Amino acid sequence: MVREQIEARGIKDARVLDALRRVPRHRFVAPELWGQAHDDHPLPLGRSQTISQPYIVALMVEALALKPGERVLEVGSGSGYAAAVLADLGAEVYGLELEPQLHARSVATLQALDCRGIQLRCGDGFQGWPEAAPFDAILLSCAAPDVPGPLWEQLRPSGRFLYPRGVADRVQELVLVSKTPRGPRERSLSLVRFVPLRRP
Repeated sequence: MVREQIEARGIKDARVLDALRRVPRHRFVAPELWGQAHDDHPLPLGRSQTISQPYIVALMVEALALKPGERVLEVGSGSGYAAAVLADLGAEVYGLELEPQLHARSVATLQALDCRGIQLRCGDGFQGWPEAAPFDAILLSCAAPDVPGPLWEQLRPSGRFLYPRGVADRVQELVLVSKTPRGPRERSLSLVRFVPLRRP
């Protein structure tokens, strides 16, 4: 998976590639999907949610350019797979998931794999996790038309905000927004298709 689908498509960060080799993606999907877990496409998680294709996870994680010890918020943590990859890189990860069933399943999976450095909460991702802020990076694993204000406020100065900009059922633009003294600075990374950010 890493050699043929991720490294071959331009992901160069050796730390990211090693993390993707170590985190067993199949453990984050239903057993009947294990045979497809290392193919480069999304897989269903139930409740109209999906686990992103491996290449997109790699692209997002590499773009955040995390240093060990940095604090990261993932909104739409779903299966917990991206959170596990982020934690493997040494980040302190906070994950928010709206769907109670997915949240409970991800907690159980991460505990079974003895993943450290991850805190998960079931709740409204739009509001973020104020008491854990500020964050060095925020990853929105669901599409939004723009950066939600409460999340931007929880981002540390010089922090990075990565999200699919757009609406459901259409192609979206994966955008990295850096918080600079002169205001937001954007960089477009790829065209993607994510499920939308939903409110309770």
